[in-house]
Amino acid sequence: MARSALYEESAIAADEQGERRKYQVFHIASMIFLVLAAIMIFFSVWFIPSMIVQDASTAVKIFNVVIWCIPLLCFIGFFFLFRAIKRRFNVSFDYTFVQDELRITKVFNGKSRKYLTTLKAEQMLKIGYVESDSFTRMEQGLRGKKPVILTPNREPVEGKIFIYIHYSSSIEKKLYVLECRKELLEYVVFAAGRNKFDPK
Repeated sequence: MARSALYEESAIAADEQGERRKYQVFHIASMIFLVLAAIMIFFSVWFIPSMIVQDASTAVKIFNVVIWCIPLLCFIGFFFLFRAIKRRFNVSFDYTFVQDELRITKVFNGKSRKYLTTLKAEQMLKIGYVESDSFTRMEQGLRGKKPVILTPNREPVEGKIFIYIHYSSSIEKKLYVLECRKELLEYVVFAAGRNKFDPK
């Protein structure tokens, strides 16, 4: 029988201000290269046709166009590089427990959201603390695979704990690591069944 309940919380970076500053640095850098690329494209409308019609051999024309396009490609490349790097900073995770399901979303800089997965209570095999021996046993059973880390922190912030959920989908078994308060753990354990909770 499903439990009618709604509980929400987030795992936020311990150094949120520092993470936000790093995000802004790479965001501004990516925008600068995007503007430079736009300027290059704007001038290309005039310069590239003039290079093609100039009185020179085909090889020289191609060489001139390539030389002109190299900086443009670099600007575009740096834009995508810094855009990818910035998404590594100021990342948080939202956990929403509703109707015996734990829905997990990744949040970038507090704005952009990406749905990751939904963990159904009936498919949870084992629940426990990351610091316990049971987690070590579960990790060893992954056969080279790594746990799916759903927190931006290496250590839990004050008032929170690291828990694991060993989960079986229709495709494979995975080990998830979350950072949450004990309230969320209680909801999950109640829904999955106390026999699946291993505190040791």
